Amino acid sequence: MTGPLLIGLDFDGTLAPFVENPSESRMTQAARAAYVQACTAPDVAVALISGRDLENLVSVAQPLPGTYLVGSHGAESGRVLEDGTVEEHLVHLSPQQAAQLEALQGGFTQIAEQYPGAWVQEKPAAIVLHTRPCSEEDDADATAAAVSAATDLGVPPMVGKKVVEASVIETNKGIALTALRELTGAGRVVFAGDDVTDETAFAVLQPGDLGIKVGSGPTLATRRVSDANALAAELAALLTR
Repeated sequence: MTGPLLIGLDFDGTLAPFVENPSESRMTQAARAAYVQACTAPDVAVALISGRDLENLVSVAQPLPGTYLVGSHGAESGRVLEDGTVEEHLVHLSPQQAAQLEALQGGFTQIAEQYPGAWVQEKPAAIVLHTRPCSEEDDADATAAAVSAATDLGVPPMVGKKVVEASVIETNKGIALTALRELTGAGRVVFAGDDVTDETAFAVLQPGDLGIKVGSGPTLATRRVSDANALAAELAALLTR
């Protein structure tokens, strides 16, 4: 193998369990230890690849210097510098994209108002409908309505666990992981994720790479673990080898 090992990690549901208030989400103690071990290992590049916007990801993940950051499923990117600041690559929208974003916000807000517990998050290039607090029936109805609203506006929706995201910039975690492979010159890639949106990253893995699915559900990953702590043990063993 030539080039460093690139370890790409989703955050929510992968390193950190889901919580009612997303701003309170943190890595488990074991996951944090494995992440630190990876960041300090020789010939290893570490990336956090999340659906969260970049500012939010930094707040909850508290990333170490050298960590590559991908937010909003690839629409935002950056890297943590030695002084702890983030070198961020800004998102630039065309007038058409800005208009689509505004229309999405209006449409998703109207949907959220119809279903108790649903709420809308605005990202630099996307609008997100969160339905985790909703009843099962309201979650299904709100999700269907959001998918329809985004499709009508010509924006392909991404449906995850209790979330619908519509980005006016064409991107996904697979595109982001491929770009990171090229940027780091990685000879091998390990990616771990738990959600439907992580499958685009598993799909671009190559022979010799490793995909780790956290939790249940169909997947393209070749290995599966139960939760964040089990993933931490898997990463620790991999880094030791």
